[in-house]
Amino acid sequence: MAYSFGLVGSGWRAEFFLRIARDLPEQFPLAGVVARNPDKRAALGRRWAAPTFSTLDELLAERRPDFVVTSVSASANLEWMEILLERGVPVLSETPIGRDLKELHRVIDLERAGARIQVAEQYIFQPLHAARLALIESGRLGTVHEADVSIAHGYHGISLLRHFLQTGLRLPKIVARRFSSRIVAGPHRGRLPKERKIVDSVRTIAQLDYSDRLGIFDFTGDQYHSWVRSPRLMVRGEEGEINQTTVRLLQRFDTPFQFELVRRDTGQAGNLEGYSHRTISGGGEVLYRNPFPEMRWNDDEIAVATSLAKMATYLTTGEPAYGVAEACHDCYLDQLIAEAAASGREVIAETQPWM
Repeated sequence: MAYSFGLVGSGWRAEFFLRIARDLPEQFPLAGVVARNPDKRAALGRRWAAPTFSTLDELLAERRPDFVVTSVSASANLEWMEILLERGVPVLSETPIGRDLKELHRVIDLERAGARIQVAEQYIFQPLHAARLALIESGRLGTVHEADVSIAHGYHGISLLRHFLQTGLRLPKIVARRFSSRIVAGPHRGRLPKERKIVDSVRTIAQLDYSDRLGIFDFTGDQYHSWVRSPRLMVRGEEGEINQTTVRLLQRFDTPFQFELVRRDTGQAGNLEGYSHRTISGGGEVLYRNPFPEMRWNDDEIAVATSLAKMATYLTTGEPAYGVAEACHDCYLDQLIAEAAASGREVIAETQPWM
């Protein structure tokens, strides 16, 4: 069953959902977009051929979507979730779900009051991360004790770290620091650099100590777009490790075994099927299959579409994809890292209402 969705927002992130709805309208039917700014609303209608509305009530009266995606600023997100609860509409919230502990507690109150909320935290659904997680969950690395993650900022990075470490909502002790250096500026979201420019680059490094497991969060703000900074991952278990895309295991205690995580994309090296991502395999098995194999989407678009599909499953079965508790926990740990970095002291996470 296809569930229709409404979209609140008109920014860069909202366009991910619009592309997915345009490319797969039967699976992801778009009921309409709410944008308060009349110029942005008109531009959205022209570019995406999407129904647009100036208010949520107009959208609900004319189209009545099965759920609404809130792709708005962090400062506006809680207000929109409260409005949608009043209207009885399920929410797929963009991140972050809250800016501070007070807002996170308020989101929990909304859920307890009956709001149906899931969160579009997409990183664990990106193909390479999903393949890595499948390998970890298979048990082939044994119990994972260490994860060093330098992939995404804030709550996104924390989400990946928790999933690689398999810590759930456990509470760590945190120490952190920030380091500033200089870097050649790279591109931004929609434009390439026009000249050589040296800018400040801030790196945040944190240790999350779970007693029996250690997580290293490491991120430099330039990594998303810079041409001279790259992501990094190391996950270590008692039976093996993942170092970027190289997996080291033991076939038996005296027989080491090594393989690469290999990506298969069509449309390359003479292949005439057209470009799309298909699978990631390694060690003699397919670890990840793209659920949208015909789409010419990048990895983040695949992940966002997966979030939309999992929202449909949630509405059908009640099975959460990425629920409020996880989203609140990731934002909370992100806030504690900022606190530890600013104070220079160890910070201990405490029990919260979502636990």
